[in-house]
Amino acid sequence: MNLPNKISLVRIIFAIVIIILLTFPFHYVGLKFPVFTKDFVQLDLRYIISGVLFVLACITDFIDGKIARKKHLVTDLGKFLDAIADKILVNSVLVIFAANGMVSPFIAVVIIVRDIVVDAIRMMAANKGKVIAAGISGKIKSVFMMIGLSMTFFKNLPFELMGLRVSNFIIIFATILSVYSMFKYYSLNKKLIFSRNIENEVISD
Repeated sequence: MNLPNKISLVRIIFAIVIIILLTFPFHYVGLKFPVFTKDFVQLDLRYIISGVLFVLACITDFIDGKIARKKHLVTDLGKFLDAIADKILVNSVLVIFAANGMVSPFIAVVIIVRDIVVDAIRMMAANKGKVIAAGISGKIKSVFMMIGLSMTFFKNLPFELMGLRVSNFIIIFATILSVYSMFKYYSLNKKLIFSRNIENEVISD
């Protein structure tokens, strides 16, 4: 296993630790995390630890891809691990935040449905010998979503103290980009979806 793949595995491990930290009922085992207060904003230590891990995981997302391209270490396993790591990291956090009322459930549903649709189109393309590369709208969406979620871990500080819901606006913008990229995927590949045979080519979103 090459270095980029190992970094992707680290991202998956970080995601699993974040899920455990945010969902496990630690009070049942007598463990209570301290809560820090800044004016009217309360920040649980679990979210601080999880937020730091999330930011580190997001950084690895860019590092592994850069190393893989620079050193020509792009593999099918790497593409699979990278995609799985991103889905576990972002979508699980979205679901948890939605369950805790920190993000609209509508946004979580839209992002997950978008991923299902795009992955289905990619699978159809792969079965017909066609490669769909990640396009600029999808990449920008990922960057903004990771930034918005990172800020949410830390309760939108320091902007929350100014009454500015910056994290919410960033996540909404990322969601709009997500929907746009989904429709662009469909628009560019609708002939593939309804055709039996198609020549091998690369199309991005």
